[in-house]
Amino acid sequence: MSINLLRTRFILSAVVTLALFSCSDEFLDRPTEDSYNVDDFFKTTDQVVASTNSLYSNPWFNFNANTIWTIGELSSGNGRTWDPRNADFTNFAINGNHSTLTQAWESLYSVVGQSNTVINTLPEAVGEEVPTSVVNNAIGEARFIRATAYFYLVRIFGSVPIIDDNNKYVLEPIVPRNTVSDIYRFISEDLEYAVDNLTSTKASDPGRVSSNGAKAMLAKVNLYLGNNNEAFQMASEVINSGEFMLYGGDSKFADSDASGSYYDLFKGENDNNTESIFALQWTASPSYGEGNGLQSLFGPSSFTGGGDGWSAIGPSPDILAAYEDQDEDVRYYATFMRRGAEYPDVNGGYVVPDNADAQGSDHFVKKYVVGSAEATLRDDGSGQTTTFGNTYILRYADLLLIHAEAALKGGGSIADGVDSYNKVRLRAGLDEDPSPDLDDIFRERRLELAFEFEFWYDVVRLGPAAAVEFLSNSDRGTIDNDTGEVVSELFTATEADLLFPYPTTETQNNPALLEAPVPFY
Repeated sequence: MSINLLRTRFILSAVVTLALFSCSDEFLDRPTEDSYNVDDFFKTTDQVVASTNSLYSNPWFNFNANTIWTIGELSSGNGRTWDPRNADFTNFAINGNHSTLTQAWESLYSVVGQSNTVINTLPEAVGEEVPTSVVNNAIGEARFIRATAYFYLVRIFGSVPIIDDNNKYVLEPIVPRNTVSDIYRFISEDLEYAVDNLTSTKASDPGRVSSNGAKAMLAKVNLYLGNNNEAFQMASEVINSGEFMLYGGDSKFADSDASGSYYDLFKGENDNNTESIFALQWTASPSYGEGNGLQSLFGPSSFTGGGDGWSAIGPSPDILAAYEDQDEDVRYYATFMRRGAEYPDVNGGYVVPDNADAQGSDHFVKKYVVGSAEATLRDDGSGQTTTFGNTYILRYADLLLIHAEAALKGGGSIADGVDSYNKVRLRAGLDEDPSPDLDDIFRERRLELAFEFEFWYDVVRLGPAAAVEFLSNSDRGTIDNDTGEVVSELFTATEADLLFPYPTTETQNNPALLEAPVPFY
């Protein structure tokens, strides 16, 4: 991307954000086609509340459709593919020319730019009759979402530029990257503001992030930083608030048809449920950038009802072998489709065919694949359908496992942490484990959040040596569709593979990215 184009992206962040505002009382109704003069728009409470609507969806689109799963599942060893473009994530052959990295960079900085527009415009443009609490809540949402974008950027690329003012960046587009420690400080400050100023709750506005939701994300950030006491304490406060709960409770469902809540988490009709802490919000729209394209990528053509269903990824032998019991653990049925499995709620009844073999895996992916009833064909000629189902970024089960991990790392009561860990296991249909260790929690996170694009980051935070060892020994081979025999395939990772290279277009046009990082503060 050229400097002029990147500058234009940040200029357009203000225009796009304004254009996507909606005055409807319904959260994230289809955006209006009107454009607004910033001096006229922020005059009413409804307008200010609507100012953050687009931040939950549109700027995330390319990251969701192209990058979140290639890094989260292919690079981590959970997934496998033959597709040459995506296989580079599996075999650690990524370089800065890869278009998926460019899409990640552009999409995440688009989130940053549109968030900046809300954060920096509202205080000066708001009408006098709008309560301060409403303004601060909107800014809190934007700062939470900006923090989440930077949380991805720093974990994917390491040192990146902190841009908190679009206008300043447009005038000075050659900017240095900032230190990782300062990026995490910036993220924490944004989240702390959100904790202090967000007024929505799961009950009052289930699609929007709440103060406790921001605290949950801050607990996660602190776990990454090794601040186990803080992570445990914040997770405990969110748990004790009662605002979130495992969808359907934490009782044991032993039926192999996964009739319990875990399976239902991924139906669009259950969006913004009690377990959802923060999720990207989509509509099954024919317009580009408004719907969730994951079904089109993951699902089989016999499943989606459109001209898509590319089965672009399948599960690796490594993750399939990680389940204690594929029949008892209801998450298996909800995450992967194996031949002969029946899904009576999909397309009037769907039986997985004997030739189920996404990318040589002897399976199809099920999670985020919901069938034709929830899909809408895009009108851009791509043949791709989208669904209205949300993409989870943080849910309560993740927080419970954060709580458990922080406890076992010395951050708080081990008994309380083990209790949180077992709530997740019970909901999955498994027996309680009275004395889990950190390896158990690592495996539980892998299975609970499989194909929710978290595992790469969990592997990396094992530390360089352990992460390289794990990645180099993850079986990314094939499974023979006739015999079930695994044909193993390993790829050797190095410490350099734990961060992704900057897009070449960005380093060409902003050479400061190749210089040593500098402090932001």
